[in-house]
Amino acid sequence: MHILKMILLSCSILLTLLTTVHADEAIINGNQLNVRTGPGTDYQKIGSVNTGEAYPVIQQQGEWVEIQLTDGTGWITTEFVTLKQDKKTNTNDSSKETVKTITISYDNTQIRNGPSTDYEIIHFAKKGTVFKVVSENTEWYEISGKDIKGFVFKQLIDRHNSGINDNLNNKTIVIDAGHGGKDTGAIGATGIHEKNLTYKTALELQQELSTLGANVILTREKDDYISLASRTSLANIANTDAFVSIHYNSVPELPDVTGIGTYYYDDRNKSLANYIQKEVIKETQANDRGAAFEDFQVIRQNFKPAVLVELGFISNHEKEQLLRTDWYQKQLVNGIVAGLTKYFSHEQ
Repeated sequence: MHILKMILLSCSILLTLLTTVHADEAIINGNQLNVRTGPGTDYQKIGSVNTGEAYPVIQQQGEWVEIQLTDGTGWITTEFVTLKQDKKTNTNDSSKETVKTITISYDNTQIRNGPSTDYEIIHFAKKGTVFKVVSENTEWYEISGKDIKGFVFKQLIDRHNSGINDNLNNKTIVIDAGHGGKDTGAIGATGIHEKNLTYKTALELQQELSTLGANVILTREKDDYISLASRTSLANIANTDAFVSIHYNSVPELPDVTGIGTYYYDDRNKSLANYIQKEVIKETQANDRGAAFEDFQVIRQNFKPAVLVELGFISNHEKEQLLRTDWYQKQLVNGIVAGLTKYFSHEQ
C-alpha cells in the first residue's frame, strides 16, 4: 500500500512538471502589492503595483511570478494576481502549434478584405484590439477576430512598436492628392490615371503620419474634383505645419525618363523640400532629380510651409509597374515621413 501511494505521488509530480502554464500577462487585483527582488517574502521590497495594472510575465516559480517593469524586473505573489494564460503546453508534445496573435497599436488601423491597398477597407481597428494571425506573406497578415476577418499591412503593426514620433506628434500636415474627379492628371504607360495613384499614396501617407501622432488633413477624401484654389485655401485656414502635394510625372515622348523631384516656391520652404527629397531618394534609390524652385499654384498661393513632390514617371512602363506595388509605395511614404521628421527636428 505504501509503495502504491509513492507511485501515485510520483506520477502526480511528473504530470505537474510536464504540464507548464505559460502566462503572457499578470493583471494586478490589489493595491500596494509588494514587488520584491526574488520569489519570497525574505527578499527585499523594491516597489509596489496596484489594481488594474498589467505587466508582462517573465517566469513563474511556485506562488511567485517575475514581471517586467519599466526599469527592470521584480517578483510578486500570485495571491492577488490574475495570470492571463495563452494555453497549456505539454513539454512532451512539441508538435502542438502556438497560436500567433497581433495587437493593434493605434486607433483607426485599416483592415482590408484582401492583401493589397487595392482592396476595400472593411474595418478600422481600435488600439489594443488583439487578432489571431491566420496566415501571412512578406507584406500582409491575414487576421481574424470577433466578427471580423481581413488583412492588415505588416509594417503598420511591426514598424510602430517604438511608439509616437516626438517630431511629428501633434503636427498638422495637409496631404494633397493631386488631381481627382474630371481631372485625371497624367495617363501612364498602361493606362493608369495619375489621380488614382496620388490618392493611393496620400492614403498610405495619412495612415503612417496618423499612427506617429500627426494630425492629418486630406484635400480630397475620394475621387472628387477639387480646385487648386480650394486646396491652398484649406491649408491656409488650417493651423498647417506642412503641406505636401503628391504628384506623378509623365513625358510620353521620352518613355525612358525616370526620377523623383521635390519643388518649392518660397525660399523659406527650400529646407523642407531638401529634407523630403533626400530621404525619399535614400529610401527608394531612385534617380535624383533634386529639389528645385517651381511656379505651381498649390505652392505659390500657399502661405504655409509647402512642397510638391513628383514621385516618378508613369510614362515609363517599368517604373509605372513599380509604382503600383504596395512595397514601393511604402518606401515612398517612408521617405516622405523621414523627411518631415528631419525638417521638424531642425525647425523646432
